[in-house]
Amino acid sequence: MDDLDRELRELSTWLETPDAPDVTARVRARLGVRRRRRWRSYLAAALVALVVAVLPPGRAALADAVTGLLRLAGIVIATSPDSAPPPGVPSPLPGQRPAALDEAQRKVRFPIRVPAKLGPPEQVQVADPDGTGTHRVVTLLYRGGTVRLDAFDGRLDPVFQKQVSGPGAEWVEVDGTGAIWIGNPHPVSYVDRTGAVRVETARLAASTLIWQEADVSYRLEGQVTKLEAIEIVGSLS
Repeated sequence: MDDLDRELRELSTWLETPDAPDVTARVRARLGVRRRRRWRSYLAAALVALVVAVLPPGRAALADAVTGLLRLAGIVIATSPDSAPPPGVPSPLPGQRPAALDEAQRKVRFPIRVPAKLGPPEQVQVADPDGTGTHRVVTLLYRGGTVRLDAFDGRLDPVFQKQVSGPGAEWVEVDGTGAIWIGNPHPVSYVDRTGAVRVETARLAASTLIWQEADVSYRLEGQVTKLEAIEIVGSLS
């Protein structure tokens, strides 16, 4: 927490935007959490909303400089003036393979939660195994693959890297927890266990909701509205 406090103080010296609206009260309200364990996730989400709101296009370098702060639940979100679709056809995540739901549960170190609103998944995938056969990511697929729910250990290093251009990210509250909603299509790529961005997995993602519960991180992506995404999260069991 001391490192985060120091980084926030450094960020405040960079955000000199005299023409931007005063968002102090709004950010403070978003950070007014009731429970201490939620503080960090609210703060990260509010920072995304703040930086996206006040950064003019000519200060893209600043966005790159504070990318390390724009993190939530194992996902790095970088603002960019141009988020062009990644070239080529993306490959699967490393070691990705289909699995039955009960098998997938044995392959990951966290409980797999299924959204009742969507019902049983049409397909389940596990990806990125370690030397013991434990997998890093589990994916539930719905509606012919147009809706996906990724879950992974949020204590790990960044797993997904996103590039967002313009006012595409906003703070929302999901089941009493801070979350990030990205309403525009955006490039997303996978970060492997060595910390290298796997360019071959880069693809154009649909609207995405990102949140964390306990030590498990989630990203719901697909052809859903923000309201529907929040309802899906509320039905997780």
